[in-house]
Amino acid sequence: MPFYASLADVSIAGRCSTRTAESPLIPSLNHVTSEQESKSFLARLGPGIITGASDDDPSGIGTYSQIGAQFGYGMLWTMLVSYPLMAAFQEICARIGRVTGHGIAGNVKRRYPRLLYGVVAVVVAANVFNLGADLQAMGAAANLLLPGNAAAYAILFGVVSVLAQFVLPYQKYVKYLKWLTLCLFAYVAAAFSTHISWAQALRDTFIPRLSLSKAYLVALIAVLGTTISPYLFFWQASQEVEEVKTNRGEKALRRAPYQAFTEFRRIRADTYLGMALSNLIAFFIILTTAATLNAFGMSHVSTAAQAAKALEPLAGRGAALLFALGIIGTGLLAVPVLAGSAAYGLSEALRWEASLEHKPADAKKFYAAIAACTALGLSLIFTSIDPIKALFLAAVLNGLAAVPLMVLIMLMATSRKVMGSFVLSRYLRVVGWLAAGAMGAVCVGLILTWKS
Repeated sequence: MPFYASLADVSIAGRCSTRTAESPLIPSLNHVTSEQESKSFLARLGPGIITGASDDDPSGIGTYSQIGAQFGYGMLWTMLVSYPLMAAFQEICARIGRVTGHGIAGNVKRRYPRLLYGVVAVVVAANVFNLGADLQAMGAAANLLLPGNAAAYAILFGVVSVLAQFVLPYQKYVKYLKWLTLCLFAYVAAAFSTHISWAQALRDTFIPRLSLSKAYLVALIAVLGTTISPYLFFWQASQEVEEVKTNRGEKALRRAPYQAFTEFRRIRADTYLGMALSNLIAFFIILTTAATLNAFGMSHVSTAAQAAKALEPLAGRGAALLFALGIIGTGLLAVPVLAGSAAYGLSEALRWEASLEHKPADAKKFYAAIAACTALGLSLIFTSIDPIKALFLAAVLNGLAAVPLMVLIMLMATSRKVMGSFVLSRYLRVVGWLAAGAMGAVCVGLILTWKS
């Protein structure tokens, strides 16, 4: 993030605040290096890290594995290019939540009410498909490690995820989710258990080999749809709203502009760290499957669990175990994020009380939505729907659906009616529109080549 963007935030905070004994211009400036504030700052990192880690869910692992198996090292460059776009856009979503005190759906309802139900319906439908694919992949991965029935394991994981959200208050629940992000490093370990052509991998990372073929564009939109996904927009904005509700003394920045410097600083560090983690792990998943599956002529992967199983004869039992454990760990992180982001969207659209800090009795419809979305996802396991086709299609549909939603988010984030004096800095404005434009260009290319 350029330094001038930070200076712009400070300037905005200054213009929006008043000097009083109780609320100085930017209270954190005099104490930002103190041990107490440093601990508080680190403790409050979470929404961005959890959002980034949940992006590498089992469905994402399946998509990245397929990309590595099909194209080898040839699409590693996407992780390098998508990082600044993804990080900037997630920061924009976080700012909307922190400034307004409302999530994405809540702001769409206030600004573009006619589009609200269409936006929420697309996100909920995509999330349910993802939930089904993730839970099935987790069940299959567990079945690689333990005897039993994969569907039974999937149901168990779904029930555990729902109960955790019902029983644990938000602050405690978030702590567990933070620890679960560590399981992502299983994919780094798995990569170093294989033989990798680092010279070729680095060349393909920094010198892209582009193609306008249908297969390449479908893969590209699937990668972008998995990396820059609508449910991430909803979740991170809603988590910033939760931070306002649960941390004593904090308010939406439109009501408490003197808090802007501290909060924007935390959001930026949290988001860029979380998205770096997400793209780093995705990079290693592509790298591992390229060095094994693609190198041995296995160009098609049906599931993340299949990728784990296929790795065993090629890279050894250790790599396969790490891959399988990673699927379960990331699934336990991603399932509540998928169900929660859908529930937040529904609740804001229908004016339900929505907060993970509330007990289920105080937000019955919100928690019912979490349980219903998880149950619908589980039900897909018992249908004739091919979960892999549904998974890859969900990634493509996420990419297509993201474009109009990204346009709406940018219009809101640059509107003084929504953001007050906290409209986006030049850097975020440029990169945000660039991200939306890149997604749109790939979608147009996919549509134009679909029948070719």
